[in-house]
Amino acid sequence: MTLRSLLAVILALVIAGALAACSGKSFAPKTARAVLPAGQPGRGRPPITLGDKNFTEQFILGQLYAQALRAKGYTVHLKPDIGPSEVTDTALIRGQVDLYPEYTGVIVSALQSITLAAPGAEAPAQAPPRSATQAYEQAAAFEDRRGFELLDPTPFQNADRVATTPAFASAHGLRTMMDLAQLGSFTYGGPPENRTRYEGVRGMQQAYGLSRVRFVAYPIGAQYQALNGGKVDTIAVFTTDGRLLHGHYRVLADPKDIFGFQNLAPVVNKQVISREGPAFAQTLNAVSATLSTRAIQRMNAAVDVEHRAPAAVVRSFLAATLLR
Repeated sequence: MTLRSLLAVILALVIAGALAACSGKSFAPKTARAVLPAGQPGRGRPPITLGDKNFTEQFILGQLYAQALRAKGYTVHLKPDIGPSEVTDTALIRGQVDLYPEYTGVIVSALQSITLAAPGAEAPAQAPPRSATQAYEQAAAFEDRRGFELLDPTPFQNADRVATTPAFASAHGLRTMMDLAQLGSFTYGGPPENRTRYEGVRGMQQAYGLSRVRFVAYPIGAQYQALNGGKVDTIAVFTTDGRLLHGHYRVLADPKDIFGFQNLAPVVNKQVISREGPAFAQTLNAVSATLSTRAIQRMNAAVDVEHRAPAAVVRSFLAATLLR
């Protein structure tokens, strides 16, 4: 290749890169600030329907976003306990809710997989994300293609894990998921969707070779009683579960990262963001910015362990943080 040809190739690559940078859309997560807009910017705006999923943390999140929006004058209709992601996402697509809080890893693995499996799907398959930032970017790009916007992520991650009792872990030398292979057959209790999700039985089989795992379905929350009563050997847990605060359970490490990266962010219909004005997203992002792992875990414990109502727990939290 002559020098002139080489320079031409380099110039072409530079121009192509510049064009791609100009035309492409960045989905890098922003650093949210816990600052609410002034006044009552939501007063007179159209009402909003906010949904949440089917477990304690989601009930808390639904109340967090709803109460903060109402404090800023927005009219919010809250639809709690819709169901697992697959059901709640369908409600979003059908316009039955305008937004709901979702986990980035669930969007990338569960929801995107369903879309890719559908006839006529055009989105290319992607390698699993290797960082929380990459998980957010993939999730945001997927939602953008569907006409939704993924708002700023929370500082906390709520990842699935496998847990057991300290006595069972000590008796069998269990510290990581890899150690489960030495058990041979064992039982694993969790929500019904974990039977087919990669963040469940499928990942345990494919990544860890745990072909003899026997799955037992339980409603979210009920798996703890099953483990305590000796009905199962291991259970699915969320890393932000309030029940994990006091060391009564042994959470196994996941060295192969089958459970991914699970920061939370509201998924919102783009048309709703436009009609509600910039203070709408600012309010939601301000709430998300306050949600550290410790904060969400304490609120989960207040509901699950202390048996307080999610609305009351959230009211106290917001009064001490954003709505002082």
